[in-house]
Amino acid sequence: MLWANGKTVTTALSRLPWAPLAKKEEVSSMARALTGMYGGYGAFEMKSKYQRNMFMGTMLVVLLVAVIVGATFLYKVMQSSDDDIPMQVTIIKTVADLGPPPTISKPKPQVQVAQPNRAAPKVGIPKPVADDEVVDDDVVIASKDELAQIVAPDINQEIEDAGGEIVVDIPDEEYMPAIDEFVPVEIPAEMIYEHTPEYPRLAKQAGMEAVVWVKALVNKDGTVKKAVIFKSSGSKAGFDEAAVAAAYKCKYKPAIQNGRPVAIWVAYQVEFTLTDAN
Repeated sequence: MLWANGKTVTTALSRLPWAPLAKKEEVSSMARALTGMYGGYGAFEMKSKYQRNMFMGTMLVVLLVAVIVGATFLYKVMQSSDDDIPMQVTIIKTVADLGPPPTISKPKPQVQVAQPNRAAPKVGIPKPVADDEVVDDDVVIASKDELAQIVAPDINQEIEDAGGEIVVDIPDEEYMPAIDEFVPVEIPAEMIYEHTPEYPRLAKQAGMEAVVWVKALVNKDGTVKKAVIFKSSGSKAGFDEAAVAAAYKCKYKPAIQNGRPVAIWVAYQVEFTLTDAN
């Protein structure tokens, strides 16, 4: 209970058992002290809840600081993950350190020589005849070796008729390396024309931007034979498809190995920005 003035406090104190023993000035002084301490309305409730309010305020400040620090750290982690771009690094000391290039073994074609149409000798079964009908007793029967010599084609004679040489026409098939195969070259492939990919319409309307990494197989003539996504944009807005379609229209200077052009895989980055699209 709170008292509004000192008079009420003095009256209440005078009713206590020890009040008659105290002097009137002491009772009045105690009443004034109690009135000054609890005279304001609500002061007692505020002081009774001061510790709890102080603890709650401190916890709210600590929680707010923790949220700000955590959000800043998470933002830096996301930015660093986006900046991690794979790079293809090829270290070549000298041509002598590379050693000889890997040999490409091709199966030897089977040489088929046409057999001449020769009439096989007619070997019949002798029929018994009468003794008076026999004209010549000196009959010569061919042996197995003689029969084989007659039936088998005379290949050596055909080779001599052709000029003494057999010419085999082996098609020159272009070797295509695997996507993760390392091909040592003296001069790497160089892009001389980069076709600008078409910006996806829905992504442009939504204000989206992206970065795509493409890996292309460059032929010996500098054209792109195959293109795949090396690192996706992470969205389904059509950036990957547009980058692959543009890769087939790019032109390169082919890579050189032992003075001759060879096929090789190359990787490059395609950036989709709204400033370039406008």
